[in-house]
Amino acid sequence: MDIVALVIFVIAVIFVVRSIKIVPQQHAWVVERLGRYSRTLAPGLSFLMPFVDRVAYKHVLKEIPLDVPSQVCITKDNTQLQVDGILYFQITDAMRASYGSSNYIVAITQLAQTTLRSVIGKMELDKTFEERGAINSTVVSALDEAALNWGVKVLRYEIKDLTPPAEILRSMQAQITAEREKRALIAASEGRRQEQINIATGEREAFIARSEGEKQAEINKAQGEAAAITAVADATADAIRKIAAAIQAPGGEQAVQLKVAERAVDAYSQLAQKNNTMIVPGNMSEVSTLIGTAMTLLKSGTAAR
Repeated sequence: MDIVALVIFVIAVIFVVRSIKIVPQQHAWVVERLGRYSRTLAPGLSFLMPFVDRVAYKHVLKEIPLDVPSQVCITKDNTQLQVDGILYFQITDAMRASYGSSNYIVAITQLAQTTLRSVIGKMELDKTFEERGAINSTVVSALDEAALNWGVKVLRYEIKDLTPPAEILRSMQAQITAEREKRALIAASEGRRQEQINIATGEREAFIARSEGEKQAEINKAQGEAAAITAVADATADAIRKIAAAIQAPGGEQAVQLKVAERAVDAYSQLAQKNNTMIVPGNMSEVSTLIGTAMTLLKSGTAAR
């Protein structure tokens, strides 16, 4: 009896163990009943029928990174590139992931490599470095369409490295160096050009400023001379008016004659003092007449006073 009870207890324990399943979070287990797909167990506690149901596949529903092996791709201009990348995918349908492909990881890897070779084969070498984003998008689109039958969602693909041959690298480096030297020369020439423009502009502005200053100086000088001439003319005109008024006054004409005689006598006296040679007028009677007139006018003036 004890042996029978022990056997029954062991069978009961096995029965319980095989019937109770606890699925972790972010996991999906595929159950087969008598060799056929039955259901997919969600995270949590589940019960199976012992010896009839069994867990055939266990899948992780987390995002999975997959390293795509390095491969040689040939560009449109017949240049070899060593390309490697990384792929991120996630299982969305556990049943399809179990029965859609015998090995979905190998299928995704191979499809990623062939798609990458096809995409790079349509581009020239320089474009492959510039269009990484377009390459990644094209690979993801092609993989995602094919992976739907495998219950897999391809999230993204990233190229880790693009390595051309050493000769191409040296040529690219030389080209980059030449481009940088070209830009440096252009920048230097632009700097010299701008410097010459600035110098010419400064000289032109300085010349204009000097010419404006000289012009204003000439204008001021001319205005000053005009003002002086006007002042002299006004003074001369005023003096002439006063002389004319004096002449028109009583005794004015005699005063003028007396002044003229005095000036003549003074002139002759000055000539006699400043020169060793005596200058004698050609007509002495004119001098005596002039002196006589002056004396007469002087006496008339004295008598009048």
